[in-house]
Amino acid sequence: MPEGHTIHRLAEDHLARFGGHPVRVTSPQGKFSDSAALIDGQVLDGVDAHGKHLFLGFGAGWVHIHLGLFGKVGFGDAPAPPPTDTVRLRIAGAGAYMDLRGPTTCALITGPEKRAIHERLGPDPLRDGDDPDKAWRRVSRSRTAVAALLMDQKVLAGVGNVYRAEVLFRHGIDPYRAGKDLTRAEWDAIWADLVALMREGVRDNRIDTVRPEHTPEAMGRPPRVDDHGGEVYVYRRATLPCHICGGEIRTAGLAARNLFWCPTCQKP
Repeated sequence: MPEGHTIHRLAEDHLARFGGHPVRVTSPQGKFSDSAALIDGQVLDGVDAHGKHLFLGFGAGWVHIHLGLFGKVGFGDAPAPPPTDTVRLRIAGAGAYMDLRGPTTCALITGPEKRAIHERLGPDPLRDGDDPDKAWRRVSRSRTAVAALLMDQKVLAGVGNVYRAEVLFRHGIDPYRAGKDLTRAEWDAIWADLVALMREGVRDNRIDTVRPEHTPEAMGRPPRVDDHGGEVYVYRRATLPCHICGGEIRTAGLAARNLFWCPTCQKP
């Protein structure tokens, strides 16, 4: 499932390609046809992202998109080729087009419905003005493992499996430590690090979490080879040596996802 930086990048990409102009909106698959007809020919006049939720604003409402595990967004230059019948939503402008396939959610919603979605989500490190105190109040009272809390979108929006594993490693925090056992200083450091790392992810369209002294060039090691790209400390590195201590990276299931950590660098 895409993490929050991807959704914020998609918001920027939609605005750059279609913002301020009338667009053609269709649903070749047919599942979004009625809603597509209501916004076809309208101007894309706003975009928004919160966690893993993308919103495209038109006069008739907001197109709410959640990619889920299988959703894909593809952009191309005009003229758009004939769409396949797997395309849930096509947006076409004068110079570009976008095809959406396989999303968990693709729905035309009202302003109040959009606000209700925001209200049930936690603060997003990529949204200016979102308050980390809102998340801290929940984390500091919880007996749940901090690694699970970071993945709970009602606590903190946009953080997925990669960022949760990496930020805990970067701060030497045992992923099984209860939220209530974090200090406020540790929480503030986690939040600040997520803001910086995820902004970098939006800019570069990939996740890199290693510090300059731990890059392949600095350490004289081979670069990571992985479909997800980017240099990381522990994510999907189970049984491999830790870049810092040389110990074995561990993995286990937590919050319905595979957790990765270094038991030496992240002592209980």
